[in-house]
Amino acid sequence: MLRIVVLVSGGGTNLQAVIDAVSSGRITNTEIAGVISNNKSAYALTRARQHGIPAECISPKDFGTREEFNSVFLEKIKELCPDLLVLAGFLVVIPAAMVEEYRNRIINIHPSLIPSFCGTGYYGLKVHEAALARGVKLTGATVHFVDEGTDTGPILLQKAVEVKSGDTPETLQRRVMEEAEWKILPQAIDLIANGKVRVENGAAVIES
Repeated sequence: MLRIVVLVSGGGTNLQAVIDAVSSGRITNTEIAGVISNNKSAYALTRARQHGIPAECISPKDFGTREEFNSVFLEKIKELCPDLLVLAGFLVVIPAAMVEEYRNRIINIHPSLIPSFCGTGYYGLKVHEAALARGVKLTGATVHFVDEGTDTGPILLQKAVEVKSGDTPETLQRRVMEEAEWKILPQAIDLIANGKVRVENGAAVIES
């Protein structure tokens, strides 16, 4: 049984997609061991508690230094004994020590087709604003492993979404969620839970 811990900063729509997929059997061999947010008011914490999942806030704002936060954050993660960390809209830089501790065991969902519109400063609506400003005809979402860079780890899954005439950042964000993010994040977790993913020479390989 794959134990996952989901890290989230906001409303938790991707968390809900994972909860629903575990409940329906689209994600197999998996249990959600806990949810951690850096935001006390994140609705994701409410979603978790409504489903009986341990949830708590650990915020950098509550610590004197980032080093102190990183230490407490990593210890709390260790207490939950995860096999996989899932970043589902988590707007905190993952400490290098955590990346090392959980090498190739941290995945992130990003709302673009990496390497487009990714890296520092590209998150939330900013990604979709940039896509519309550039005039791309296709966007989408990417699940990738987390390394020391920002959105630079091995790509696991991607799904394209059409950009439509008249799209706003908000309508595009919603469609990318519905057509891509909520599909490929559960799919990625299920693949990992069933031993069908390995990282080899810096690339993610999916076994049939």
